[in-house]
Amino acid sequence: MQTKRIKLITFLLIIAAAIAAAFVWLGKEKAVEVIVKKASTGAVQETVANTRAGTIEACRRAGISPSIGGQIDSLPVKEGDLVEQGQVLMELWNEDQTAQYKLAQSEAKAAKARANQACVLAEVAQREADRQKKLQKKNLSSEEAVDRADGEARAQKAACNAARASSEVSQAQLNVVQAALDRTRLTAPFNGVVAEVNGEIGEFVTPSPVGIPTPPAVDLMDISCLYASAPIDEVDAPRIRVGMPANISLDAMAGENFAGVVKRVAPYVLEMEKQARTVDVEVDFLCQADCNNMLPGYSADIEVILDEKTSVLRIPTEAVLEGNSVLVLSTAERLELREITTGLKNWEWTEVTDGLSEGEEVVVSVDREGVEDGVLAARDSKSQDD
Repeated sequence: MQTKRIKLITFLLIIAAAIAAAFVWLGKEKAVEVIVKKASTGAVQETVANTRAGTIEACRRAGISPSIGGQIDSLPVKEGDLVEQGQVLMELWNEDQTAQYKLAQSEAKAAKARANQACVLAEVAQREADRQKKLQKKNLSSEEAVDRADGEARAQKAACNAARASSEVSQAQLNVVQAALDRTRLTAPFNGVVAEVNGEIGEFVTPSPVGIPTPPAVDLMDISCLYASAPIDEVDAPRIRVGMPANISLDAMAGENFAGVVKRVAPYVLEMEKQARTVDVEVDFLCQADCNNMLPGYSADIEVILDEKTSVLRIPTEAVLEGNSVLVLSTAERLELREITTGLKNWEWTEVTDGLSEGEEVVVSVDREGVEDGVLAARDSKSQDD
């Protein structure tokens, strides 16, 4: 009996110890895992970025159409073709004008021949008049013969001038017919690539009425030169100037940044959205060779560099809380809320001019549950030194 009582007491003591240990364990403070980054020395740029996605544009792009209506007779190019300046892209039916051109060409040729004939006769008459004058000086020709030869020379010269004028009129008429014939042919205004062709052989095209835009017959782009165009918020636009350096990034080439320079700031504000008015900014690539694998139409983002410091204390911008404060992981492994003074900043880095020392660790995972001033913290495995 005594032995059973001892065993029961021992069992109860073990249970009590386990319960006490559980209370101690449950009451122990758990560390919150945080991602930290060290304050380090590096470059910080103050930048302005676009508010909506921009676009890669060709430096030269033309949507061209015939200046007259007619039926498409020839389409010697297709989408994607490389063409040279002056190459025919589209030709309308023009057999009647071709015939008129050949007729005008023949008339111009005949008029030139008649002018040559008249001028040869004028030269002969002039030589005869000169000969009669020499004979008169030797009393071998009468005054009447001299007058007759001189009058014939002047008449033939007038006929020569009239024939030449008639030839010029015929040439002008030929040029008029040539211009009308040229209007039936659509030619490339510059070297480029055919982006789009609207029309098929046999279809009719008509000029676009005033105020009613229609698709161009041929969309031609010069892809040897590209630039980025993007909308900048009207609040930021006044600080941007032509010639400022900029960075260009593309969704199609993730992870790559291209150096550029601002070439144009639009002199007007777009009101596409009343509450989000923007100004278009165009940025040239500093090295056009960077554009070799790019296509017009790619979405692009630009960052215009307003100011830059190359060797300052910086921290990730995501670590900065409202009111210019950060959570610092102290040597006691606890989070400490600390106010800092900032300088230049962008979406990636913020310059710290006071309140932090190089090497101190700041929390970048500030949106995690339980992350606040004074809590016990532990470094997350994603933490890394910069």
